[in-house]
Amino acid sequence: MKARWRRALAGGLLAVLAVGGAGGWAAADGQSAVTGPPPGTAAWVADTTLGLRLPEPGRATAGEVAEFFAGLPQAQQRALAVRHPLVVGNLDGAPYRLRYLANSLALQEERRHELARAADGTLPERDRKSAAARAARYAELGGGQRQILAFDPRGRGQYAEVFGELGRAERTAVVVPGSDIDLMTGDRASAHYGTPGGAAEALRSASGERLAVVAWTGYTTPVKVGLDAATSELAEAGAVRLSAFLAGLTPVTGPVTLVCHSYGTAVCGLADPRPEQVRGVVALGSPGMDVAGADALRVPLWVVKRNAEDWIAKVPNVSLFGLGHGADPDEPAYGARLVSSTGSHGHSGYLVPGTASLANTTAIALGEDARIECAADGPACTSPATR
Repeated sequence: MKARWRRALAGGLLAVLAVGGAGGWAAADGQSAVTGPPPGTAAWVADTTLGLRLPEPGRATAGEVAEFFAGLPQAQQRALAVRHPLVVGNLDGAPYRLRYLANSLALQEERRHELARAADGTLPERDRKSAAARAARYAELGGGQRQILAFDPRGRGQYAEVFGELGRAERTAVVVPGSDIDLMTGDRASAHYGTPGGAAEALRSASGERLAVVAWTGYTTPVKVGLDAATSELAEAGAVRLSAFLAGLTPVTGPVTLVCHSYGTAVCGLADPRPEQVRGVVALGSPGMDVAGADALRVPLWVVKRNAEDWIAKVPNVSLFGLGHGADPDEPAYGARLVSSTGSHGHSGYLVPGTASLANTTAIALGEDARIECAADGPACTSPATR
């Protein structure tokens, strides 16, 4: 009976979107969250070449991992990265420059694997084309001076890219995306500033390169509009991964600002960010954050006022039988600090250069309250507590 109600409500949510004209979105493929330790973990755990027990991914804390690597000479650190690139590249707490190296090696290795698949005449043409596209993407991410802090080829693929210098920038922001974002689309040209890569570029540029920004495509996102987007299962899995990522990042950067878009706002809400790791959360285009209100978070919450062209306004703000993401953060009653989005257009347009929403998000990330423009019809969006 409960399952029937869930499906009925999901159908209702999808019908509302379809009638409302949600930009051509349609019912979606169901996704299974990528969870657990990275590929190669078994070989890593079994490695005794250093005569030491290596920290076990998924069990060792970021602090324990950091302490382990701090006790190793750089030559031994590098040797581990060469032997186990997918593990070291995703090991929260490992030195970030070592992770850059490991992920560069992992991308090269995975590219060779995909090129072999693309040339395999026994595979269907569709699979060979997909392999060729992946190989090209791996070459792109692994080339030049790109700083890849995480890379996981499983499923649709995940990665995190750093723009700027961790630990040296004045402050750091982490961009958490919504639906339809994965390793192949994390900085796509279409609606570029709605992707984590495009958003990171915009924030860093708007800050005068004072911010370091991490484009975190680190969880399995929903595809289009469907049951995945209407429920919190993927967000819950993403929240676990985000919390682990922050535990490894923030000892280097200090507390960060989370910039969360669309379904990613639910990931940020469910992650229950801690003040020692997160200065505050900025929510853009939110369907609901799976928390009852701003006072349910332990850190300040700013919400960028929804623009008139954002179809997310047509999503019902409900939470019933596991469907929906709860109250609307855009409403004053939610208790968030509402900031202006003047100049933005559509669901993916909040961080386009020249918009008030980009300027406000940048000011929040830099801690410059005097530059924040409150939404005209909202409550005060700054307070002594945010300074």
